[in-house]
Amino acid sequence: MMLNTRILTRLTLAGAAGILLLASTGCDKLRARDNLNQGVQAYKNAKYADAASHFQEAIRLDPSYSSARLYLATAYMVQWIPGAESPENLKFAQQAHDEFMKVLDQDANDKNAMASLAFLAYNEATSLPADQKLAKYDEAADWYHKLIAVDATNKEAYYTLGVIAFAKYNPALMLARSNLRMKPEDPGPLKDKKVKEELKAKYGPILEEGVANLQKAIDIDKEYDDAMAYMNLLIRERADLLDSQSEYKAQIETADNWLQKALDTKKIKAARQPGNAGGIVNDTK
Repeated sequence: MMLNTRILTRLTLAGAAGILLLASTGCDKLRARDNLNQGVQAYKNAKYADAASHFQEAIRLDPSYSSARLYLATAYMVQWIPGAESPENLKFAQQAHDEFMKVLDQDANDKNAMASLAFLAYNEATSLPADQKLAKYDEAADWYHKLIAVDATNKEAYYTLGVIAFAKYNPALMLARSNLRMKPEDPGPLKDKKVKEELKAKYGPILEEGVANLQKAIDIDKEYDDAMAYMNLLIRERADLLDSQSEYKAQIETADNWLQKALDTKKIKAARQPGNAGGIVNDTK
């Protein structure tokens, strides 16, 4: 009887400890959610450092809290200024990158993290020296392709891939025109066949993919005027690689049509009431 009593006592104490642990865990989760909601409010009030502190505390209390980690990464990202070279600013970019990667460690298909990593890489590329731009544009493109693999209807991903194609090709075309003593406003195509062939070999596939991606963006959103504007630019500059004046003029007419469609669409959209902007929201679960 004495032995049974001791066993019962031990089991009771173990059960009580388990209950206390569960209660503590539950309290931590509640405190984590409270910190997340406080962080959201600070974020909405543009108090990004305070928001980051709350999100950090939420993660400390609940390391599995993926929403808090995503919001923490976002709070770092909005404090980053592309092109600014201060150590503090560069740290924001690195912290944002690292936290978004941790989000993907928890969920490899998180669309927000992929889109944000692509955004970071693209905006870093725009402020880098010419000899470093291409590698960073490639990094951004890789993230956009990964995003499309899990979200085939993401129009911004297709659009930005088109923009990246233009950003890669435009400097090379402008340099070729300058070397051939052609002003930017001079009609094409390029006068030197060898130069054209070299540009075709290097940038032809990039241009075709860029046009295809812009078309996909427009197929998803029939009123995507920014995509229409870049379609105009890509087709216009791609025309410089054609062999005859007649082909060149036909492509310039196509580009002009896209430009006019973009302008008309902007006017139509401007006449409408703007929609509500999205953003991060409180956790009410």
